[in-house]
Amino acid sequence: MSRIHEALKKAAQERSDQAPVRTASDFLDLATPGAATAPPAGGHPHGVAPEMDARYLRFEEFAKRCSRPGWKMGAEASAFSLQSINAVGAEKFRTLRSRLYQISSAHPLKKLVITSGMPGEGKTFVTTNLAQSFVRQTDRRVLLIDADLRASRLHLLLGAPDRPGLSDYLRGDADEFQVTQVGPSGNLCLIPGGQEITNPSELMHSDRMRHLLERMSQVFDWVILDSPPAMAVHDASILADMCDGVIFVVRAGSTDFEVALKASSEFRDKNLLGVVLNRVEKGDSYSDYYYGYDSTSQSRAQHK
Repeated sequence: MSRIHEALKKAAQERSDQAPVRTASDFLDLATPGAATAPPAGGHPHGVAPEMDARYLRFEEFAKRCSRPGWKMGAEASAFSLQSINAVGAEKFRTLRSRLYQISSAHPLKKLVITSGMPGEGKTFVTTNLAQSFVRQTDRRVLLIDADLRASRLHLLLGAPDRPGLSDYLRGDADEFQVTQVGPSGNLCLIPGGQEITNPSELMHSDRMRHLLERMSQVFDWVILDSPPAMAVHDASILADMCDGVIFVVRAGSTDFEVALKASSEFRDKNLLGVVLNRVEKGDSYSDYYYGYDSTSQSRAQHK
């Protein structure tokens, strides 16, 4: 936890220094020790040829029953867009991806919760771009789930319909095929938030939610959940109990240290993988595990 503590402290230091607004000088990192290596390009994470792996056959059958609405993702939502000027950021998301592969080689890791202490720290942007980094590898299937049912925004970044979605599934009004959208690439899928509801915590803490995650982890290589901020509601902690790991996002120059420390402490016994430190000034020499990316386009996106 010392490296995670340091990342949170750096975020607070940026805030207290009241550094000027930056337009092209952000940093991110997963604060976990050790170098990381990803599987060979085009290879399966477990070294099994796709045609020999029943999971890939299940995905093809699953995807045939889902909708393909045609997303219209804007350049500001993606570090990987051809129109994006965020080329350095794309590389750093690949680094984040590699570190997760390193962890998964030693421990089961398929279902990830991405959260933050408060709104406005960049968790939805990180969620979207981490998923895009995975699907740029051959034969990787990734599912994004918008589990922030009080303020769903994943569909906005992807340019996708917002319903039917998770809330409709949890209420029993739709099945997993009806709420899952297949993106233009064919291997990135989305379950949006769905219709507004009055009891998201009760529905989230249900056997139906647990069943959905177990089912989807058999179909996809990675299932990534964008959860509500941890200090606002208890949903992120509930989801963490159902998933394999938690990534905590903090924003340098904005996140209060005590708030971030209190929020992240809830996940110490729930496989907190590390911290993504967002919007750190490019010139700061923190250490080799803080990585920079250009955020000119990110600053125009309204994300959590």
